[in-house]
Amino acid sequence: MPRIHVVAFDVNETLSDLAPLAAHFTAAGLPADLRTAWFASTLRDGFALAAAGTEAPFADIAGAALRSLLHGRPDLTADPDDVVAAVLGAFQQLGVHPDVAEGMRTLARGGLRLVTLTNGAASVGRGLLERAGLADVVEDYLSVEAAGRWKPARQAYQLAADRTGVPIEQIALVAVHPWDTDGAKRAGMISAWINRNGSPYPSVFTPPDIVGADLPAVAAQLLAQSEGLEA
Repeated sequence: MPRIHVVAFDVNETLSDLAPLAAHFTAAGLPADLRTAWFASTLRDGFALAAAGTEAPFADIAGAALRSLLHGRPDLTADPDDVVAAVLGAFQQLGVHPDVAEGMRTLARGGLRLVTLTNGAASVGRGLLERAGLADVVEDYLSVEAAGRWKPARQAYQLAADRTGVPIEQIALVAVHPWDTDGAKRAGMISAWINRNGSPYPSVFTPPDIVGADLPAVAAQLLAQSEGLEA
């Protein structure tokens, strides 16, 4: 693998912990695991637009996906518009996973440049890391809105190379989503997968270059690669 100079982070679920959103579903009489179905539906619809050659803001797609899931549910005890507003509002106030701060600071101390690369709004990633006290280690917050396509479209990953001025093969993409690491690898990036839940990597995707159970484990391998060493 080439030496790494920049590390780009996916934001939603990779850095942010979506678990607190479940409370807004249960408060409306809904099962907590509907949060997972909603986020999966949001990704599905965003991918469909990317495949069709277009895009829409994350918040618009997420809101529409949630309204669709809520429609006609007999267990819903709140106004659907209130539930959508509560979930999307809470989405903008999430915290990071416990392993994020150590991993990001390790990379920054090692001299690597850090950016975010999200399918959501750049402001969401900025707010997330500011609340976590990590804004000082991130040089830029990138959103695929500037590329006109959601990840895993190739031009979404190219945005990181264009904005940092670093060849794409010297940029690593860190994500918890196999579809994201696969897309990054196909676009020419180094791919790093955080496997927090121990699940097997889907065989239909291109295997990631780096795998770790948490961000510090991934960070150690990224640093070794940046120094031309084996982790």
